[in-house]
Amino acid sequence: MIQNTKLPTSNLRIIPLGGQEEVGKNMTVFEYKNDIIIVDMGIQFPEEDMPGVDYVIPNISYLRGKEKNVKGVVFTHGHMDHIGAAHILLNKLGYPPVIGRDLTLALLKSRLEDHQKGSTSQLKTIQVKSGKEQIKLGEFNLNFFEVEHSIMDSIGVVLTTPVATAIHMGDWTLGSEDSNEKQISYSHLANLPKPTILLMESLGSLKKKDLITEKEMWANFESIINKAPGRVIIGTFSTQVKRIRDIFEYARTINKKIAIDGYSMKVALKIAMQLGYIKAGKGTLIDIKQANNYRDNQLIILCTGAQGESRAVLTRIVTGEHPRITLKKSDTIIFSSSIIPGNEKAIQRLKDSLYRKCDNVIHNEIMNVHVSGHNNIEAIKELIKQIKPDYLLPVYANHYFLKEAKNVAKSIGFNEKNIFILDNGHIINFNKNNAPFIEAKKVDTSYVMVDGLGVGDVGQIVLRDRNTLSQDGMFVIVAIVDRRTGKVKGSPDIISRGFVYLKESKELLYETRKKTVEIINKSSNANGAVNWSYVKDGIRNRIGDFLYAKTERRPMILPVIIEV
Repeated sequence: MIQNTKLPTSNLRIIPLGGQEEVGKNMTVFEYKNDIIIVDMGIQFPEEDMPGVDYVIPNISYLRGKEKNVKGVVFTHGHMDHIGAAHILLNKLGYPPVIGRDLTLALLKSRLEDHQKGSTSQLKTIQVKSGKEQIKLGEFNLNFFEVEHSIMDSIGVVLTTPVATAIHMGDWTLGSEDSNEKQISYSHLANLPKPTILLMESLGSLKKKDLITEKEMWANFESIINKAPGRVIIGTFSTQVKRIRDIFEYARTINKKIAIDGYSMKVALKIAMQLGYIKAGKGTLIDIKQANNYRDNQLIILCTGAQGESRAVLTRIVTGEHPRITLKKSDTIIFSSSIIPGNEKAIQRLKDSLYRKCDNVIHNEIMNVHVSGHNNIEAIKELIKQIKPDYLLPVYANHYFLKEAKNVAKSIGFNEKNIFILDNGHIINFNKNNAPFIEAKKVDTSYVMVDGLGVGDVGQIVLRDRNTLSQDGMFVIVAIVDRRTGKVKGSPDIISRGFVYLKESKELLYETRKKTVEIINKSSNANGAVNWSYVKDGIRNRIGDFLYAKTERRPMILPVIIEV
């Protein structure tokens, strides 16, 4: 229900600034009276129509002028789509307190220091040590609970106010551990003060297959490593601390050496070892520079790049650009990661290249070598049955996933009227005395793109120009004009990049020069005074139409007029 209602100040307002209609850029604002709690500050990797953009961050214009109201930022876990924008946004918000588990806070601090040395000195951190902790921040009471996900120290958060209770799961899965004793139950959340609102990550709402267990995955891992004729090269996420730990422990038992490569992998390993989460063991971890000092069947290489990133380690190995590792037919390559939506083409190209050079490439389509940190349809049903929320907000996924999560909830009898599918920027209001409603006006969640050191200075016009350049190229026309007469002197020079090869397009260039001279000369006055901005627009339009008629392409046309 969408309303244009004068808002009572006692409503709990929930505002997703990212994470709806998309995968990534996760950030949700919870506002009650004059207090604000934020959950997550993630990045989204650029889409294909964003050339040159490094990543996209949430738009926080809604919080401008409310910086002092932000009582804290909860980080549910250490993946980049949840902490990746913190180094920019925390600074813009005046460094409010940040809340999270040990690994999450350590990865967050590393992210800040990479961006600006010494910035962590401004951080005020609150460590969540157990699910029994309670934190009061302004009008909000915060409780935390353990969540099963693909990175250690993942948590969910309960935000309790006098009028409603929000339960944010972060990213979660259910029952991928080895035994019923380890499986996390969320049934205690059914006893929270009513009404309760469940914000449920919904990437698994189309997944019908059973979740793979850690036990099944490890049986496959051990079999592959034991049978490998040569080196084992494992591409995985750097934040898969639990998996990296288990690989180290197994390598130690079978007397194999492990070499680590990839900046983020090295950083994550260093942090995990400092926290005591990974014990490399004496002699097990070797420098990548020493890899060629060991027999192939003694060596396991752990690296980044399983998403097909252009400069990541696995890509540099397969293209022959890695300074230490040259692929061999006897190498065994394991893709121990899921496919992040949007990376499908890059991963397929990487697999094709690996298949050409190696005889043993293993991924989840062949054998279960990765346990997803996300849910499936049955897990969604079970979660809703355990928590028994009054209202359901599917979150952190593309719109169609959210709609399918709604269908899953309906299939077990959940009231459709109590399920809300939000867009980024929607403001939904909850109060124990009234039905929830969505405000008619959205807040601004337009793209904020990061390109190098620039934050937000790449907009739609710049992107349009970049796309034009990437598709049809650039056509520069340089004309020298007599200042006294306004007439062209000589023949205009033409520079073409990404449009036509000049040596093979002499007739086209001759006609272009001729038309350019005609346009400029017709615009000149008897006294030589000319509006050159008007003339340049005329060149762009008329030469653009001419080139399109001849080639059916529209390059970016840049007229340069030099008066002498």
